[in-house]
Amino acid sequence: MALTEDRQTPYQDAEILSVPVAASTKIFAGALVAANATGYAQGGAAATTLTYLGRAEEQVDNSAGVDGDLNIKVRRGKAFKFKNSGTDAVTQAELGKSCYIEDDETVAKTDGTGTLSACGKVVGIEGNFVWVE
Repeated sequence: MALTEDRQTPYQDAEILSVPVAASTKIFAGALVAANATGYAQGGAAATTLTYLGRAEEQVDNSAGVDGDLNIKVRRGKAFKFKNSGTDAVTQAELGKSCYIEDDETVAKTDGTGTLSACGKVVGIEGNFVWVE
């Protein structure tokens, strides 16, 4: 139903999210974090069902747990410096374009012919590293 009067809409800071971790998963601090197909956090990996979330603020070991037993803090809304792929390197030509998740610390230029999930936007190249927003 549409509003008929002012509403004090609750809000929260979304720069650091607390995200439930996938079963049998260990995520290292500083890792590229993605949500899997069921919405649980995992480290980045070569897969087509992941949604990029950001960078892990801490290490969380849910290796012995089920989905959601533990949560991880994930920082968002910043540019993070990830490794550039050794086989499908992001170049200056990709500035402002999407890159793709190769693993929990590496991004690639392409989706690997439909085998990788999108990461964030490329905002800089620095040696063998890519700044991803």
